[in-house]
Amino acid sequence: MEVTKLKFPKHSNETGELVALEVLADIPFDIKRIYYIFSVKEDARRGFHAHKKLNQVLVCIHGSCKVMLDNGKSKAEVELSDPTEALFVSNLLWREMYDFSHDAVLLVLASEHYDESDYIFNYQEFMHYIESVEAR
Repeated sequence: MEVTKLKFPKHSNETGELVALEVLADIPFDIKRIYYIFSVKEDARRGFHAHKKLNQVLVCIHGSCKVMLDNGKSKAEVELSDPTEALFVSNLLWREMYDFSHDAVLLVLASEHYDESDYIFNYQEFMHYIESVEAR
């Protein structure tokens, strides 16, 4: 499975650092929803779902975490620990986030508004959905 990491330009001066993101320049879709995950309990895992059409960009803007991606055939693990790097998570990928540092803040940029019908929460349903998409 190919994992797509994005690298964002960092601007630095004597007062600090800044990352500015532009839709369709740095983010490969129009952003319709933004949220962030923080204060994750030790040893907790998040995610456990896939999306039918929504795409995401994940940026650990503080601390670190790991992301496991599964396309139904292979899995990949990615560590996010640099606020200038992001992970593009396309639709039809099962995702789990874990190993959050105590200070982790994971920013999520989404291509769609929240729609519960776009989620697949059961791994077996995900595998059946992938098979049905591939059969088309």
